[in-house]
Parts: sequence; C-alpha cells; structure tokens
Amino acid sequence: MSTESGAKLLGRARRLTVKVGSSLLLPERNRLDAAWLDSLVADLAALGAQGREIVVVTSGAIAFGRGVLGLRDGTLRLEEKQAAAAVGQIGLAQAWQASLARHGLQAAQILLTLDDTENRRRYLNGRATLEALIRLRVVPVVNENDTVATTEIRFGDNDRLSARVAVMASCNVLVLLSDVDGLYTGDPRRDPEAVHVPVVNAMTPMIQAMAGGSGSAVGTGGMITKLAAAEIATGAGCAVVLASGRGHHPLRRLQDGERCTLFKARATPRRARKDWLAGRLDAMGTLVLDDGAVRALLRGGSLLPAGVRRVEGSFGKGDAVLLQAPDGRVIAKGLCSYDAADAVLIAGCRTEDIETRLGYRGRNELVHRDDLVLL
Repeated sequence: MSTESGAKLLGRARRLTVKVGSSLLLPERNRLDAAWLDSLVADLAALGAQGREIVVVTSGAIAFGRGVLGLRDGTLRLEEKQAAAAVGQIGLAQAWQASLARHGLQAAQILLTLDDTENRRRYLNGRATLEALIRLRVVPVVNENDTVATTEIRFGDNDRLSARVAVMASCNVLVLLSDVDGLYTGDPRRDPEAVHVPVVNAMTPMIQAMAGGSGSAVGTGGMITKLAAAEIATGAGCAVVLASGRGHHPLRRLQDGERCTLFKARATPRRARKDWLAGRLDAMGTLVLDDGAVRALLRGGSLLPAGVRRVEGSFGKGDAVLLQAPDGRVIAKGLCSYDAADAVLIAGCRTEDIETRLGYRGRNELVHRDDLVLL
C-alpha cells in the first residue's frame, strides 16, 4: 500500500479525532506557538467545510501553567503539577477558543479522567455530550483532568486518552500529530538504518518491539504510548494515522500525501461496538417489550419507554439489559439509559411524559439504537 493511504483515509473520514502533543503546542518550553495553532485550526476548518466532524484532544496544560507560574525546571511535585494544570487549562482553552473563533468555529472544553472512560454511566454521559456538541457544530477540545486525577485514575498520557475519546465519539479515524512522521523499525535519531513503516496491518510483537522511550522534553508520551493508543483505537474500529505535526498546516500536508504511518482498523466502529455489546458484557436485567417495540428494533430503531411492558432485575444507568419479545424470545441486548427504578416508573409512558413521571427530563430512549445489538 502506498504512503498516500493516510491521505486517502483522511479524505474519506466521516468523523475524526485529532490529538495534539505538548511539544507541538509549546516547542519552546512553556511558551505557546500561537501561529502554529492557528495553522492547525485553519486545517480543521477546511476539513469541517468538507463535511468532516472534528474532535480535538490537546496536551499542554501543565507546561502552559508551569510557564505562567514560573515553576522551576525539573520534576514537579503532584500538587505543583495539579496547580500548573489548573492555571494552564484556562490559558490553553482560551487559546483554542480564540483560534477556532477566528475561523468561525465554536469551542467547548471537556476534561476527562481514566475513570470517566471506564465507568459505563459516565461513559454514556460523556458520549452523549460529545454527540450533542458535534450535532450543534461545536468542536470539543478534550484534555485530561489533571487538577483532580491521582495516579490510579490517570491516563498519564494523552495518546491513550485520544484513543478512548475517538472510540467514545465513534470516530473512524484518529490522527496522532507528533514530532515524528510515523513508526520506524528503530529510533531514527540513533539508528541510521531505521526504516519507515508506512502501514501496520496488525499489532504484532515485532511491531511492539519497534517502540522506544519518550523523546520529548515537554510531553509524557513516546512511541510506546502511541502504539498503545493505536491498539485501543484499531480494536474498536478506528483507524490511526501517526504523522508529523512539525511545521505549519500539518493536516493539509497529510492530505497532500506527506509521509505517515497508517494503523488499519480491525473492524468498523459500529461493528466493533456491536461485538462488544453482544459478547463481552453481562446483562444485569431484562426489559419485556410489546410487539410494536419489537418491530421498531428489527427495523433499526431505538427502544422508547412506550414499548416496554415490564422491567426485571436490578441495574444501574449504563448497564447492559436483555430486550425480550412478548413470547419470551430475547431479541437484543443494549445499554439502558436509566436505572431500574426509573425504568419502572417510565415503562409504557409516552416520551413527552418522562419528565412528569421522573421529575426531570432524561433521554427520550430507554436504549438508543447505537447502544444495542440484535441477537
């Protein structure tokens, strides 16, 4: 496959996540390169004009805040890192907002921890927020919530965060902009015989062995974390493009065929998600449906409260439930948007009556079609 594969993939992408490393945003320690950021945003705006939906994952909050606070060089204590992040997140968000606004785009800030992507309830909330922002033509700008995250709930790098976000947002392409133009058989800075790898079809032990340590003075991620991100994303149906962000207009250059490494997806995002729902989640309850709801699901629709006759089991919001036809056949499995107690209260009711029954306006669907698989 040619080195243009990454460019072609970007051209076909419906929705993509673009991850930006600290060393690109802050090439001189703790100083934002506003001109570079503006060139990237111009590329994002051009992709948006072509019909692409964009999510951004950005690094740099700690480095940005460190410069503002004048903190010493070297390793910071945890509380100093979190203080720097608290200051840096404001400046970083403002920089993104200003640059996006210059190109007619609206920004939104989302701060996540590892827990937010592993707890199904928070995962569903995060995914719904991302979907709503994209639908409203807003560009989500995501970063790790370093101000509150401790070691056990941190990603520790934004490469893996970007992969989780790409999966959460059902993206079909993740672009990792870095200070290298792809994967090599060795470290090209030390090994003159290292060869560029244009395409990775599978994450084999040989591919894993090509990873080296972190080479950036600003960022925390190295090739190891980029391969880890690629494994997460490709396994969930999202292709990954690892490309150089050095120089202005990195995405435009990528579209023009600049060298990169393409990690092929192992399935489509939709198929990977359906397989995960069908085979890897235990059902915590059952929703017994009427004939109309069964027909709607078989046509590819969502499950509305009006179509539920009975709720069985004890489950929380985001847990998997079985969807059962009136004759007892289990026809689907899905993630429920309400816990069991609230599902009981709204079973059989019209969508417009949900707020009256619960005292708050929740989601219209008990199980959204994107969160269910027919069995």
